[in-house]
Amino acid sequence: MKIACVPQFSDDCQALIYPITSDWADWSVLATATGVSEALLREEVKGEKGEITPFFANERRVFIVGLGKDPRSSDIIRALRTVVFRHKAKLSAVIGVEMSNLPAAWAEFVANGVRLAEYDFGLYKTDTKPAPVWAGPEGRLELHLAADASAAIRKGEILAETQLQLFRLLNAPANHKNPRTLASWAMQSGDRYGYSVRVFDAGECQAMGLASLLAVGQGSPNEAGFIVMEYKGEGASQTVGLVGKGVTFDTGGISIKPSENMHLMKSDMGGAAAVLGTMEAAARLRLPVHLVGIVPTTENSIDGESMKPGDVIPSYAGKTIEVTDTDAEGRLILADGLAYCVKNYQPDVLIDLATLTGSVIRTLGYQAAGLFTNNDKLGKQLKRAGEHTGERLWRLPLWEEYAEHLKSDVADIRNFSGLPHSQAIAAAKFLEVFTEGHSAWAHLDIAGTAYGDTDFAPQRAGTAYGVRLLIDFLERQIVDI
Repeated sequence: MKIACVPQFSDDCQALIYPITSDWADWSVLATATGVSEALLREEVKGEKGEITPFFANERRVFIVGLGKDPRSSDIIRALRTVVFRHKAKLSAVIGVEMSNLPAAWAEFVANGVRLAEYDFGLYKTDTKPAPVWAGPEGRLELHLAADASAAIRKGEILAETQLQLFRLLNAPANHKNPRTLASWAMQSGDRYGYSVRVFDAGECQAMGLASLLAVGQGSPNEAGFIVMEYKGEGASQTVGLVGKGVTFDTGGISIKPSENMHLMKSDMGGAAAVLGTMEAAARLRLPVHLVGIVPTTENSIDGESMKPGDVIPSYAGKTIEVTDTDAEGRLILADGLAYCVKNYQPDVLIDLATLTGSVIRTLGYQAAGLFTNNDKLGKQLKRAGEHTGERLWRLPLWEEYAEHLKSDVADIRNFSGLPHSQAIAAAKFLEVFTEGHSAWAHLDIAGTAYGDTDFAPQRAGTAYGVRLLIDFLERQIVDI
């Protein structure tokens, strides 16, 4: 699909979309487009969020799409994705969106939403239908704007193209995805977009001392890996380190999970997906930042070699860990990733992302990710980025009292408190130990947001949460932390 700003819609444009807010005033535009009187439109169309009103006028399909009052970028993306996704089989090769009375910056969100509607969740179905014509090489999206918005459109397309790839990664089952898959994705992306990627295999990880990562993966036939990516943007004044949990399937290990939802654990690399996607998008957008992305990746499986509850394992940081629960494995691999990033890159800002705890879902549901940091400025900037993108964050405490829950009799620290409460906080306190007291570190627990209920699939599916959040943060937020 090609996307362009146009002074007027072409004759080939047989589907028109009119996004409106709930305080819309220019009803004459809609009356002309639909052939319906202004009075009737005012009565029937409210512009509320989620409202889609279809018409046929002048041999064209016309959709008036409600955005609600003061829509966030995520509201615009979702509205455009929804209308195109629901009607994708009926739409012509050329789709038009009337934006002459809307901010030009919204072109990014419109382009992003329409492109995301291309995604087909039936990855492995044998009775697949042909892709809709508008999503093919002959497809075209025409945006009627009062000003040039080519830069905004390009950004929306870049983010969508990255998100579409991450959907495929997140939704792929374990027999189609393993640590090597993530490594290959990173290497291909780095080669294509000009950032460096180094993948350390299990033998190299052993020599480097990434013992906590290897302990998690020792029960799997698919060996663990350690992915290190680096993008050096022109004019960069800060180094930002990103660490993402890359468990491509999580059985829970010996502390095995209940079977009911274990099939969803193919999504336990949501943090890795966010880091992979942010690296690619930052490189494509040529952001002026020095960005380091680290993905420790493995499977948490079960066999006679598996890590056992009560084991004491070493770590890259030199600290010993008592493993009281093998299902608290994500924090173990992140511990090595965080310590490696701090020691080898000394980042000004350090952020990790992980589908880490069910506790954060019980606290925040699927509407926001948990944010943990002791740096107030970093916390505010990340929260603002979350509000701007709709990938929301809610800050939870990191008080020292919670560290008491992780004391061990036999090791420097234990990985799981065993308490029926505050588990997301205890996990964050565990990770904090391996940041070496970094003054600008944040942990994002994205368990409820990376893989959630969706209007675009019959079951839960990947959301690519974190990419738009982090790109917004990197573009506009990081100053003087």
